[in-house]
Amino acid sequence: MEKAEILIADDEPVNLTALTQVLKDFYKVRACKSGEAVLQAVHIAPRPDLILLDIMMPGIDGFMTLRKLRLHPATQDIPVIFISSLDSDDHEGQGLSLGAVDYITKPFKPGIVLARIKTQLELKQARDRLRNQNQWLEAEVNRRVQENLLIQDVALISLTQLAEARDDNTGNHILRTCTYIEILARQLMSQPRYEFELTEQKIRTIVKAAPLHDIGKIGIPDAILLKPGKLSAEEFEIIKTHCQIGARTLRGAINQSIALNPALSEETRLSSLEFVEMAETIAKFHHEKWDGSGYPTGISGRTIPLPARLMALADVFDALTTSRPYKQAWSFDEAVDQIRRQKGIHFDPDVVAAFETEREAFLTTLQQLSDR
Repeated sequence: MEKAEILIADDEPVNLTALTQVLKDFYKVRACKSGEAVLQAVHIAPRPDLILLDIMMPGIDGFMTLRKLRLHPATQDIPVIFISSLDSDDHEGQGLSLGAVDYITKPFKPGIVLARIKTQLELKQARDRLRNQNQWLEAEVNRRVQENLLIQDVALISLTQLAEARDDNTGNHILRTCTYIEILARQLMSQPRYEFELTEQKIRTIVKAAPLHDIGKIGIPDAILLKPGKLSAEEFEIIKTHCQIGARTLRGAINQSIALNPALSEETRLSSLEFVEMAETIAKFHHEKWDGSGYPTGISGRTIPLPARLMALADVFDALTTSRPYKQAWSFDEAVDQIRRQKGIHFDPDVVAAFETEREAFLTTLQQLSDR
């Protein structure tokens, strides 16, 4: 087993020699004659495993040396034992209060010095093992979290593509709408009104949940969902039910997940299912309109959840600017004009204002993620 490294600091050569003689058969020993020398020596590899520090030294004393050691991340955990001729309780108390692990008075007894060094080194080794174990556990937890997120994303993408395969949306619809939502949300988050409602975490959750907005279309008959012409009034009423179908489907998945994992804490449940609950909200309300004329509930204004208001504009803009079996794509400028006309009618005025500010970002996204 490799010997531990001990750094001795004392301005008296006699004391340095005596301590070196006591320690040299058991440890690797380095010696310093001042506090300044200690502060330099601790950064020379290998770093000491323990420091024996005198108090009364020229320049900065032992107390100040220890303060400086504790301020530096690389040296703050090195155990320090004061070994000093100052034997008052006040000096010992001051040394221990600064973070020294022990205090030995001179003249020292070799056996006591060796025993106390051995004890402190064993404690340091135990702390190091615990820290390494904690670091390994943190890395393992992070690895498993990343694995779960990957599995979650694969399941989400599979479910989304299943829904998209039954719809007339094609190509990069999901990528575009998610990008549009993030552009709008980041523009709004800079405004005081939204600084608490749109945090970085909340935006990530909204963007992750957005692809499931039309999951309810799985429950719509093909004859209606894929009809190339105009829908009848009865058919449109059936199409409108996809909001409730999607919301019920996602709520059912949430409830079953909770039932299958009864041991989960409330905190874990909330964090794990947050994006699914967000998806439920978006699926249910993304066809509501600012003036209350939307569906399925007819709510209006700010009673419509903000993620759904963001989805509403992103979804309509994408529908306008992409081709469908029953229509040609509108030009970018035509779509922009339509969004403006629907300000305060279909869309939240704040969201439209964010859209107008980020007009160029929308154009870039449309061009980069074009189905062509």
